[in-house]
Amino acid sequence: MSSSGMKNIIKYVLPMILSNVCFFMFTIIDAVFVGRGVGTNALGAINLVSPFIMVVGAINMLISVGGVAIYAVRIGRGDIEGGNKVFRHGMLFMVCAAAILSFIGVFFADKVCTLLGANETFHHLAVEYLFWYSIFIIPSAISMGLQNYCRNDNAPGLVSIVVIVTTVCNIFGDWLLIYPMAWGTKGAAIATGISQTLGLLVILSHFIRKQGNLRFGKIKLEKSLFKEIIVHGLPEGISQLATPVMTFCMNMVLIDMVGDLGVNAFSAISYIASFSMAVFFGASEGLQPLFGQSYGAKKKEDLKFYFKAGLKISFFGSAAVTILAVLFGGYIGSLFGTDAVTREYMLKVLPQFAVGFIATAVNVMISSYLYSTERSLLALNISVLRSIIVNAAVILILPYVFGESIIWFSLLIYEVIVLIIAVALLKHSEKNGIHFKE
Repeated sequence: MSSSGMKNIIKYVLPMILSNVCFFMFTIIDAVFVGRGVGTNALGAINLVSPFIMVVGAINMLISVGGVAIYAVRIGRGDIEGGNKVFRHGMLFMVCAAAILSFIGVFFADKVCTLLGANETFHHLAVEYLFWYSIFIIPSAISMGLQNYCRNDNAPGLVSIVVIVTTVCNIFGDWLLIYPMAWGTKGAAIATGISQTLGLLVILSHFIRKQGNLRFGKIKLEKSLFKEIIVHGLPEGISQLATPVMTFCMNMVLIDMVGDLGVNAFSAISYIASFSMAVFFGASEGLQPLFGQSYGAKKKEDLKFYFKAGLKISFFGSAAVTILAVLFGGYIGSLFGTDAVTREYMLKVLPQFAVGFIATAVNVMISSYLYSTERSLLALNISVLRSIIVNAAVILILPYVFGESIIWFSLLIYEVIVLIIAVALLKHSEKNGIHFKE
């Protein structure tokens, strides 16, 4: 098993890490060009808008991962027709959700930015970015959904090609629209949207050539299947909310206790966090089809092998990311165009924040393992605690009790609390071994 298992891990995990890293690179590249080409306040404005963007991503992931988790189990059982039924319901669901989010972002951009705490310094820049970003939400969502399904349809290589194409197009688009054309934050948003739309055209080639098992077609709507998709995807969707909730709460506390300096410093740090999360979620999402297919085929030893491998990848990968973030924090700050004062403050607080990455990575892997093996309720409990309850409580309460110095340790504190709970729940769930549902 170890030889074939490692080949599967390389086949699925590495392309997914690359895919997620490149996906988050869209935002990071926007930040680099905006920070250097428009200014530090523009960088802070995009950071203030990022919770809405991350909520969009979380909802897309909820629907996509929910459908993919069911699809993987059905394919593992040899039920190709049932897998396609899930695929068609999932994509229809995603298009409808994306249309609603696009409507909100386009027609209520001003109100959304006010709600997110954009003050006079950041408001105009934030509204401009959000409006243009929202115009492209539908094609971006479809592209993301198809990539996740194709990854489970033996096409992880094509997904990697899509990501590379979109990343290259985004870099060129950012340069063109921000520098020669001087479109500011609007240009960054448009470049991201166009690149994602081009990625959609590339991933559609999988269906045009009729490779794999996935097929578009007519569907007879089943309400129960939509509900099942939500149930299976909810842990991942809520887990994706951890970053926007954390970002929103951190911005509120920083505005109150530190001021614009704290917001601008956190805008650069949050992009480091986004890159780190891309690696963590890439590892867990890459292993998801291997978890699901092993579970569907009732291969206990394979399932144990992949989970142990996932924990090792999470621990050592996150440790490496943490060390690199601390060592190269100054260079990263310069890359984003932060001024000297902001960069000095960022270097002071970055190590305190980055040390929480290791616990984050392990929590994400445990949650992925649980929802992929039809223990969505346990995964949901972990995700709710990590993404909504514990993180918000720690960030919003502890600084006012222990002072400003505790703000940057918030990530470490709430992730460790959740990790202890997650390990306890996992051990309790498997005290009598893995239970395979029919």
